[in-house]
Amino acid sequence: MRSVTSLPPTTVEAGAPTHGTVPMTPALIAATSEAMPDQANALVRARSFAEPLLSGETMTTGENMLAHADAVAAILYGIGGSETMQAAVYLVYASMHLNKPLEVLTKAFGANFATLAVETTKLMHVQQQARDAESNSQRVDDPATQAETVRKMLLGFSRDVRVVLLRLASRLQTLRYYAASKRPVSPTLAREALHVFAPLANRLGIWQLKWELEDLSFRFLEPETYRQIAKNLDEKRAEREIYMEQLRSRLESELRAYSISATVQGRPKHIYSIVKKMRGKSLDFAQVFDIRALRVVVPNVKDCYTALSWVHEHFTPIESEFDDYIAKPKPNGYQSLHTVVRDEQGKAIEIQIRTQAMHDHAEHGVAAHWAYKEAGTKGYAGVSATSEYDAKIAVLRQLLAWGKDLSEGPEHRNLFDDRIYVLTPDAAVIELPQNATPVDFAYAVHTNLGHRCRGARVDGAMVPLNTPLQSGQTVEITTVKEGRPSRDWLNSELGYLTSNRAKAKVRAWFNAQAMHETMTRGREAVEKLLQREGKTAIRLDELAVQLGFKSAEAMFEVVGKDEYSLRNIEAVLRPPPEPVAAEEDIQQMVRKPRGEGQKGGVLVVGIDSLMTQLAKCCRPAPPDDIRGFVTRGKGVSVHRSDCSNFREMAARYEERVIDVAWGLPKAAATAAVYPVDVAVEAADRQGLLRDISDVFAREKTNVIGVQTQSVKGVAWMTFTVEVSDSGRLNKVLGIVSGVAGVRSARRR
Repeated sequence: MRSVTSLPPTTVEAGAPTHGTVPMTPALIAATSEAMPDQANALVRARSFAEPLLSGETMTTGENMLAHADAVAAILYGIGGSETMQAAVYLVYASMHLNKPLEVLTKAFGANFATLAVETTKLMHVQQQARDAESNSQRVDDPATQAETVRKMLLGFSRDVRVVLLRLASRLQTLRYYAASKRPVSPTLAREALHVFAPLANRLGIWQLKWELEDLSFRFLEPETYRQIAKNLDEKRAEREIYMEQLRSRLESELRAYSISATVQGRPKHIYSIVKKMRGKSLDFAQVFDIRALRVVVPNVKDCYTALSWVHEHFTPIESEFDDYIAKPKPNGYQSLHTVVRDEQGKAIEIQIRTQAMHDHAEHGVAAHWAYKEAGTKGYAGVSATSEYDAKIAVLRQLLAWGKDLSEGPEHRNLFDDRIYVLTPDAAVIELPQNATPVDFAYAVHTNLGHRCRGARVDGAMVPLNTPLQSGQTVEITTVKEGRPSRDWLNSELGYLTSNRAKAKVRAWFNAQAMHETMTRGREAVEKLLQREGKTAIRLDELAVQLGFKSAEAMFEVVGKDEYSLRNIEAVLRPPPEPVAAEEDIQQMVRKPRGEGQKGGVLVVGIDSLMTQLAKCCRPAPPDDIRGFVTRGKGVSVHRSDCSNFREMAARYEERVIDVAWGLPKAAATAAVYPVDVAVEAADRQGLLRDISDVFAREKTNVIGVQTQSVKGVAWMTFTVEVSDSGRLNKVLGIVSGVAGVRSARRR
């Protein structure tokens, strides 16, 4: 079942179970399996599948690939990721060692797992390319480079939003591995973790990953500053911890006296957040409030405000440092009360108050309520997820808002000002220029959708087609069955189109219509000329090639544009006289004994064994009335007596006309057949050619050539058929005339 190929070491992050990880032991696997009975074997099967592929593989970091996969799965388990997510980790890395990963994984685990693994692998390569850009002097924290990296990540996440958690956990494990192994870290990788991955975790509300990504990245990028802050935190740590434990115990017991079942705990000290506050507010270490911090978790929202009231009553609040994120949640759905107070000695203490549900979301964000039939009705990011679709939309909107977050800081201003990202009804992300409209959106999805666009709903509400869209909106287009763009869309003052791509599509449609009309005019002019000259039997493609064009359409185009004179065509239709046979040659033919010689089924009266040929201009067949014309070197050319070419040549060279007649009919088994052209005009429709061909087949009339052309719903067809008797052909043409849509069927 497995198609394994030997690959060089992969250029993706790797890691081994190190400090801070949960080893992926059989007991842990069993625990997660019990927690998800509907996916009882997914994790076990995925690891068993991947183990022989990964156990001997080493990453560029020097880390074993299977150990890295174990550690990433453990991180996901630690933040509440489902067993499905953990199992996917192994398949992501296994897919790198399969010849046809999508096919193999689909067969073994289903399309859901296979797609997730392949999309994650694609994004890994995109991110590796972004890191390689540093060799070209492009830093990841450079706004232009970062914008392109984030744009590609957004589009990658949009195909399968679960990819984001896999990438966050993988990058965290890579940093943990470097920290444990004390190996030097690529500054590019550390900057990408700090400036891209940590903000992403923040936007999704996965604080547990955010803080660790920030601290580890900062530790590698500014080791001296990191050590200094760590040293400052260690100084008087014992004294500070005793004080905070006394305060924690007092607060918890006092709140319980108010009948509030509160859990109070110290809040971890995150070095990077301390440094940001010191730099952002020009503070020294002693002035940073959250060095002393407590978190209060209570049963419900009412208890949050009751606890806040008690804190403000017993301590001195710093009003400028109070934030109510319950009444007004953060964009990523984070909710909590934040306050900073001073105790009797004037020491600043930061206190956060929240419910257990708010705390779970703050720690694990979307990971705790992931989509794909794992979210239920709990929801995440402040949005109730009543279905898989709602869940996916909510996560995508958080991802899109993450891109917007990056443009809010002064160092990244205008980062995304030129792009927006909107959603289709099935939750696909469409990238558009700023101020794009629903018409731009329609053309970005599909050209035909743009042509047929007649209305739009944005987040469920009908809007005008020139309404500017905003990132995160869901757009649905209403269409007509057969539509065409409006010329108003190209009027810049009306504001229907912003995208250059959409404008080009609309112009191309009108250009095609103009070309169609031009070619129709050209065809009509050429066909009128042929009728006037009595040359309707001529093949248009052959005429075009004779005139130096690649096709009849190319000829019609220049004629329709009045760039090619019809006189050039007339000159071809009226060729110079054929070389006349010498008088003595004719006399020599005529002096032969009179008799009834037969050649090619045509009897040449008065001349025995004379070479004959059927004229291609009129394609005679028995029992047509025929005449012969003596040519130089080609014998006698046999024409229908009503052939316009023959009449013209006979008028000029009467002495070369000779009487001919059809020979006696042969036995049926050896009867001669003759190619005849049949012209059919009909209203174009699906299946027309098939229906006409069926008539010829039923009537045992062999078709040896077909030419078709359709203009403005009218089809012109030329069939070359083999007949032994043109009288029989007339009956067949009568049947063809009865086919639905056929206007005329005649011999050419």
